[in-house]
Amino acid sequence: MIKFKKVSKLYPDKTPAAKDLNFSIRPGEFVSIVGQSGTGKTTIAKMIIAEEEPTAGNIIIGGWDITNIKNSDIPVLRRQIGVVFQDFKLLPKKNIFENVAFAMEVSGAKKEDINKVVPQVLKIVGLTKKTDRFPNQLSGGERQRVVIARSLVHHPKIIVADEPTGNLDSINAHDIVNLLLKINQFGTTVVLVTHNHDIVNSIKKRVITLDGGQIISDQKTGKYIL
Repeated sequence: MIKFKKVSKLYPDKTPAAKDLNFSIRPGEFVSIVGQSGTGKTTIAKMIIAEEEPTAGNIIIGGWDITNIKNSDIPVLRRQIGVVFQDFKLLPKKNIFENVAFAMEVSGAKKEDINKVVPQVLKIVGLTKKTDRFPNQLSGGERQRVVIARSLVHHPKIIVADEPTGNLDSINAHDIVNLLLKINQFGTTVVLVTHNHDIVNSIKKRVITLDGGQIISDQKTGKYIL
């Protein structure tokens, strides 16, 4: 599903964000990518969704080499990958239904499809009764659930969650991770980028650990070792 072959990333000031990364993620896996700040976790997430290009090496998503992907093909890629951000990125003047629907509208979805899919994904995340609320009327955990619902509208094969619990208390953080585990049980590949020790240790799934832009550990059933 996801393959990095000798991938490196240098920023314009020659700062190395990733060094010779080699790993594969199988369809349906749940993988945590961990490490302290500045170790390259978010760079990996950005390269998976083609927000960043590698300086060297190849990135393959579902058999598609996206290393030098054309700008016109990026929307096609991103419809296959749901992205969950730490900072929510919700539209404050749209209610919850409209926020989730917007992700379909921008890709040209028909109104009847929107009206069918949006209630389905809001049900998955447990927000059926709050569709008419606005972001400022929700808790942090509920706002993150909206973000996850929005990431599901195109039935993605992959979810990339970049520090999705960073702004949440421990109870809401565990609720969000349990929701990601539930989505993973449906067969969706989940890549969780985090530095939350407790979350990673509670999941008991594969853990890739980074330090200085390099992989220092890849455990099938891992813990946060730094």
